[in-house]
Amino acid sequence: MKAVMYGGGNIGRGFIGALLSQSGYEVTFIDVAEPVIEALCRDHRYPIRLLSGDKKEDVWVENVTAVNGNDTEAASEAIAQCDIMATAVGARILKFIVPNIVAGLRKRWQSSSRPLNIIICENLNDANKILEGMLKDQLTAEEQTLFDETVGLVEASIGRMVPVQTEEMKDGEPMRVCVEPYGFLPVDAAAFKGEIPEIKNLVPYEPFDFYIKRKLFVHNMGHATCAYLGDLMGLQYIYEAVEVPGIRLIAQNAMTESAMALSVKYGADLSALLVHVDDLLFRFTNKALGDTCQRVGGDPSRKLSPADRMIGSASLALECSITPAYIALGAAAGVYRYIQESEKTQSEQAAGEVLCGVSGLEAGGRLYELIMDYYRMIADGCGIDALRAKAEQIRHESRGAVV
Repeated sequence: MKAVMYGGGNIGRGFIGALLSQSGYEVTFIDVAEPVIEALCRDHRYPIRLLSGDKKEDVWVENVTAVNGNDTEAASEAIAQCDIMATAVGARILKFIVPNIVAGLRKRWQSSSRPLNIIICENLNDANKILEGMLKDQLTAEEQTLFDETVGLVEASIGRMVPVQTEEMKDGEPMRVCVEPYGFLPVDAAAFKGEIPEIKNLVPYEPFDFYIKRKLFVHNMGHATCAYLGDLMGLQYIYEAVEVPGIRLIAQNAMTESAMALSVKYGADLSALLVHVDDLLFRFTNKALGDTCQRVGGDPSRKLSPADRMIGSASLALECSITPAYIALGAAAGVYRYIQESEKTQSEQAAGEVLCGVSGLEAGGRLYELIMDYYRMIADGCGIDALRAKAEQIRHESRGAVV
């Protein structure tokens, strides 16, 4: 069995490629980083290290090789011959790999009509629809029909935390990727063409939109909330932020607001969602990962966009008659960081421009005012305890508040 892993970075090597290899596939990575390509072609294996607190476990990922993405002939041939494919290149890079995928599909269709399922492991809303549009733009009408019949674009929810790799983490092995032990891969069961392949820790689920929203609105939102509040306190690491009682309580309550909204929206078991919240908070404390507030809170313009983790989760809560008292607090801290990174002066006017221009909120609306109230407090220098007390007040004053 052959697999293509498009992207040899932290997620590609540290998660998806490893699962494919451990499931019996010969894995070909497609990347453009020469050192990665050379090492994989030379050694045909690489190490990953599972980190949990003071414990570590080293695992070798075997039966791997690589081709250069700039070599269209080699990349397309690998795609044409494989049994399963996955991508983990980053949302902004996705468009650049489309020509090689199209070339691979054309080669494939010349000799076979067997389906190709592509597991899309990108941090991108509606990644399957976006990739489909990019691919079909380069296909003829006849090829588009073949595409609909034979290609499954399968969204995935990436829950494993893989921080930026430091030289200390590599520990003398340039190809080593350090990751947390959690390694389940939920995927859209309805998107596969033909049989769902047997892949270690693969969790097919339908309707998959619930899993996408759970990852974005609970995991990602809670993580970003810790990062933005940690920023306010001048903390470097996520584990340091979570160890501050006030930040932990704010993040826990924000994630609980999202959990309640998801339970209402999808009819999901609330108790299971709350167990998930507790598990995430524990995973956030993993010091060995060395994950930073800078990285987790990075790209605040995307994280504050209308459908993303901060505003999207708050909007869903309001839709479900739940006041996002704590989510709005995290969003306000995100607005503060956005203005800071834009090198603008902190002001209500600047915050309003972010909320309207980036987050798509209407001035004077419920969520706009909630976030703006917190922003004023942050700009005035209020500490975490005062912010939490304000959120608690709003929670108890609101109908549909978290209990």
